[in-house]
Amino acid sequence: MSKRAIVSGLAGALVWVVWTFVLNGVLGFHARLNMKQAPNERAVYDVLKSTIKEPGRYLLNPALTPDGRFPENEPVFGVHYGGVGHEAAGVGVLLGLAQYLVGPMLGAWMLSKASRSFRSRFANRASFFVAIGVLVAMARDVGSFGIGGSPWPVALLSAAATVMTWAVVGLAVALSWREDPLPTPNAP
Repeated sequence: MSKRAIVSGLAGALVWVVWTFVLNGVLGFHARLNMKQAPNERAVYDVLKSTIKEPGRYLLNPALTPDGRFPENEPVFGVHYGGVGHEAAGVGVLLGLAQYLVGPMLGAWMLSKASRSFRSRFANRASFFVAIGVLVAMARDVGSFGIGGSPWPVALLSAAATVMTWAVVGLAVALSWREDPLPTPNAP
């Protein structure tokens, strides 16, 4: 990997950490979007703890109608259990930091494989990372919508946050990228 890709990837990683701290730590975006509390949390928690023993994703459907179909307009609940408790928070932070480092570094490496004429323009370098953000948002955030998943507003807000994150990372990479100037052809 070239020095410019490493330096730019590290700049993107640093910006990603700061951006995430401001977005989630200061503004509480993720907590307000994905960590709602049930009014009777203790009772729900006790039922889930006594019932769900294996890590996984569970769907809780309404009872079938007499003709064997799911009733319309009845809620379906999704439960996610990763198999760990709050003791794993430290490992989760370390994995997140690794993601923040690897993502921009991988993006900068991919950018270094693009043509020199493409890389020479600031807008191309920045939009390259926006495109990565759109792909990630489509696969992860928009794909989370559905039965037992995220409601549309949450999926779309998460997707927007993902694209914005990659855009900010892209700006940092594009600003720190130092491309050698293109050679000028010799005039006859």
